[in-house]
Amino acid sequence: MSELDEILHARQERIDALHRLQPQRTALLVIDMQHGFLDPGAALEVPQGREILPNICRLVDVCREKTVPVVFTEFVYATAVPCLRGDPFGPEHLPAEEGKPTGFGYPSDNCLIDPGVEAGPNSAETVAELAPRRDDLVVRGHAYDKFFGTPLDLALRSRDVRYLIVTGVVTDVCVNATLMSAATRDYRVTAVTDGVATLWPEIQEACFEIWKRKFARLRTTAELVEELNTF
Repeated sequence: MSELDEILHARQERIDALHRLQPQRTALLVIDMQHGFLDPGAALEVPQGREILPNICRLVDVCREKTVPVVFTEFVYATAVPCLRGDPFGPEHLPAEEGKPTGFGYPSDNCLIDPGVEAGPNSAETVAELAPRRDDLVVRGHAYDKFFGTPLDLALRSRDVRYLIVTGVVTDVCVNATLMSAATRDYRVTAVTDGVATLWPEIQEACFEIWKRKFARLRTTAELVEELNTF
């Protein structure tokens, strides 16, 4: 083993040790597993999101069994809070225009809610397989970073959470923005490699390479279930 390899190996061992989940200080973050991203035919459909659903369900079940808090985020667009996520980068979130085409690249009501309305259209809600329970925290945000403009950080710190398990969609957008924001806030982040999804495999792998260098530990669902079962 070269000197560089030894340095990198020692570095990885320290990352793994410092990011190992701790009882009473860990939370599971489920990012944007909504109808607007998972339903077949949705304007912003991510088919790969359906493939990771069983893994996230498994983690949710284990976390609940171990009394680890489960936090769901939902990306929502409101006409009262216009932002660049709707125009020009996400026209699908804009209100659909009567008689006009809908779908990818068109205004389609995706994840759209009305001002002051608690329960938005179906596309804004978390899918039934992961339906949040009464004691789960649901954070609705208008930005890719789910810490921005939401009570997420306050809610986690009030529970003394320091370790975050990150899952959801889309890997390179809301997951990436939220994961980096969490690391910046000094959370010890573990990204679930088979619990996040995007449309592009090469971008998925690029995100993993970036995260493991400076932002997060990478683990599979099976590895995390084993770790959580030590609680």
